[in-house]
Amino acid sequence: MQTANHSLATASPSLAVAIANPGALGTLDAYISTVNRLPLLTPEQETSLARKLRDTDSLDAARELVVSHLRLVVSVSRQYLGYGLPHADLIQEGNVGLMKAVKRFDPERGVRLVSFAVHWIKAEIHEFIIRNWRLVKVATTKAQRKLFFNLRSMRPDGQTLDPAQIDAIARELDVRPQDVSEMEVRLTGRDMSLENQDDDDDTYAPIAYLSDEGRQEPTQVMERAAQSALQGRGLAGALDVLDERSRRIVQARWLQDEGGATLHELAQEFGVSAERIRQIEAAAMKKMRAALSA
Repeated sequence: MQTANHSLATASPSLAVAIANPGALGTLDAYISTVNRLPLLTPEQETSLARKLRDTDSLDAARELVVSHLRLVVSVSRQYLGYGLPHADLIQEGNVGLMKAVKRFDPERGVRLVSFAVHWIKAEIHEFIIRNWRLVKVATTKAQRKLFFNLRSMRPDGQTLDPAQIDAIARELDVRPQDVSEMEVRLTGRDMSLENQDDDDDTYAPIAYLSDEGRQEPTQVMERAAQSALQGRGLAGALDVLDERSRRIVQARWLQDEGGATLHELAQEFGVSAERIRQIEAAAMKKMRAALSA
């Protein structure tokens, strides 16, 4: 068998690109075939590379650790094909989780990287699925996320749950019955396009009967004037009560011209968890509301 170092030396240029884009090797099948042919690291090799990365920040050591575990990402990503998202995208997000795991791996804990990395890979894929599965977010709290990734498999043949089944699932997942009922509704619902998706002029889409925002009704004029004042003097004053980090989070999330930053993106920027960013955001909003009502 070839040594891991020899295989990586010959495959690293293309695989380095493939880590960021699994389609870079031509097809997804070609990518999977390539990573599955790479030999696994022995425990001794893994420990040596991890120590080298820890002590010297060696990019070569990091690359070898990542590339030798790409097959793990492929394996984990297959578990999430039922959500209708491209397999290549799932692999790409899983690779991001793998790289985070390699960066944080401690070789002195006596745990193999494969066991440590699987949790980071799943977490990154979970974030991607929740961001992209629906236009409207279906799972934002910890309990909702647990339900989102378990309820589909626990529903008998996809049928509507009766009260007894809802109570049983709630007990098993340690969540409230009303959370189970709410998530079931969200999972069985579907996104609706505002505009007509076919060429039939006789078919009405929601856009046809929504209110005309161009009409200058007195209530709308007053609301726009109040909103304009709020966004001017009031908003500036409310932002001034926040510390620098809280102000940055609020501005990035809600005051961007085109699409605000996600909790996950801000978590990476500040080096904390997405849940911590959510907590800071909630506290900042509370301070701003108090300032605006003063």
